[in-house]
Amino acid sequence: MSAVIPAVGSVWAPLASTVALQLASGVIPMTRGELGWWHSTVELPAGTDYGFLIDDDTTPVADPRSRRQPSGVHGLSRVFDSSAFAWSDASWTGRQLAGSVIYEMHLGTFTPEGTLDAAIGRLDHLVSIGVDFIEVLPVNDFNGTHNWGYDGVLWYAVHEGYGGPEAYQRFVDACHARGIGVIQDVVYNHLGPSGNYLPKFGPYLHEESANTWGSSVNLDSDPVRAYILDNVSMWLKDYHVDGLRLDAVHALVDDDKHILQEMAEETEALSAFLGRPLTLIAESDMNDPKLIMPRESGGYGLTAQWSDDFHHSLHVALTGETTGYYEDFASLAALAKVSTGGFFHDGTYSTFRERNHGHPINPEVPTWRLVAFSQDHDQIGNRAIGDRLTATLDHGQLAIAAVLTLAGPFTPMLFMGEEWGASTPWQFFTSHPEPELGKATAEGRIAEFERMGWDPAVVPDPQDPDTFTNSKLNWDESGSGDHARLLEIYRQLATLRRTHPAFTNPRFDALTATFSDELHWFRLDRDDLVILVNFGPDALTLPVDEGSSRIFATDDSAELIGRDASLPGHSAFILTRPGSASSR
Repeated sequence: MSAVIPAVGSVWAPLASTVALQLASGVIPMTRGELGWWHSTVELPAGTDYGFLIDDDTTPVADPRSRRQPSGVHGLSRVFDSSAFAWSDASWTGRQLAGSVIYEMHLGTFTPEGTLDAAIGRLDHLVSIGVDFIEVLPVNDFNGTHNWGYDGVLWYAVHEGYGGPEAYQRFVDACHARGIGVIQDVVYNHLGPSGNYLPKFGPYLHEESANTWGSSVNLDSDPVRAYILDNVSMWLKDYHVDGLRLDAVHALVDDDKHILQEMAEETEALSAFLGRPLTLIAESDMNDPKLIMPRESGGYGLTAQWSDDFHHSLHVALTGETTGYYEDFASLAALAKVSTGGFFHDGTYSTFRERNHGHPINPEVPTWRLVAFSQDHDQIGNRAIGDRLTATLDHGQLAIAAVLTLAGPFTPMLFMGEEWGASTPWQFFTSHPEPELGKATAEGRIAEFERMGWDPAVVPDPQDPDTFTNSKLNWDESGSGDHARLLEIYRQLATLRRTHPAFTNPRFDALTATFSDELHWFRLDRDDLVILVNFGPDALTLPVDEGSSRIFATDDSAELIGRDASLPGHSAFILTRPGSASSR
């Protein structure tokens, strides 16, 4: 007998005068209850298609908490029994973020097929490069066949093009079988522009308040807050997800006890019940350590946050780009400050923002609470042509990026394909069925690039299907030439992280950095480790402690002779000091 899902019998619709349940067998009126909730006593077995009729509208709309949309966001919902899946991860005890490596993945372009099941076939590759967590770009349902995922309108439904909710359970189960945790990217700060029927039901949005992407979510409403918090619980409980990445939290306008703090509290309680670590990672451009400070110290208690400052300082050091928001990062002093203090803008003047920006991080905060990356979906995809570092850097420079990301003090995050220097771009792509929306999106992209000094004439049309297809990884290239050489470097660095505890030392006070803008060298001391980098094209000789031991080099011609380290152009060297535990 099919399971019955009781939650389907209710919907929050305080703005409606009448609500009815649309089934294949006919229309069933619902009864208004307290606080704007409508109820039905009909039992809906798993697999039943249904929708809601609001007031005089004869076209049914999807359940705001729909778990499955087989015909897209404009179609009927289908009852999905999340408890029916036969999980095999009973022995999975989870992973803590400290010491881990994250791999950011977009399902639609990770494999040629672009599905969850196809991604399972590549998990062993991720194990080989030391990945501990896969961070999956949003999978909630959106209108169209493909996009980045940030235009979702049904937060509880897994996009059918990826395989739907059961495929998602298979994917998480397969990850756990290989010792990999899953972090799901979620978007609670706005809804997409097409297929959003929530305003028909209730005041989900603040029409008078907007952010970059549209109307702000109405966090003054308790049912709307519950809609978000219940969604957090759904991913962590029903789909066995190990953490969430919270998109653009600075756009969550909350005058009450902040919803981020509520998320942290509820997630910690659920972690205690489930008996495994659960992680919340914020994306924020505010450089505000309050996000990751303990609640006992007045913070929100999130696990970690992304570090755009690390990306910017490393990107400029590698490429020399200093336009737009890169302007303040022209000197290696920026990389030195970020590597030893966490934020570059910690109350300093931001030329791009034209104001003082940020706050300093308390040095008692562990370094792993910052997630660092040389590339990610935003920093590649928001470039005019979606070009990766591979398009402009040589093998040695790409290897430097790997060393400073994976051997640096923060939690490293890789973007899919960077481990072999993927030659394919990752561009901004959409599939809006409405021509006017597609046109507006394309025009908006061009306007965004003005301040970065990029040529709008070269921006690919997001609506062109080739823009999506061109962004798919070419796995065939990973086994040859410089691609294979770079992949081996990532694997060696993964091994180092597992064998030398200094790579995961979480103390800011164990870090010092020195540099020369004139000679283009950078040195980061991490406890008993020394990371030397030659950003310039010419060979350099740098002094080191006598008796230091070489444990890794990106170029085989790098030498360590007495008190001198010889670095070829565009190379990095990792040493241990004499007598250290890592050198024995």
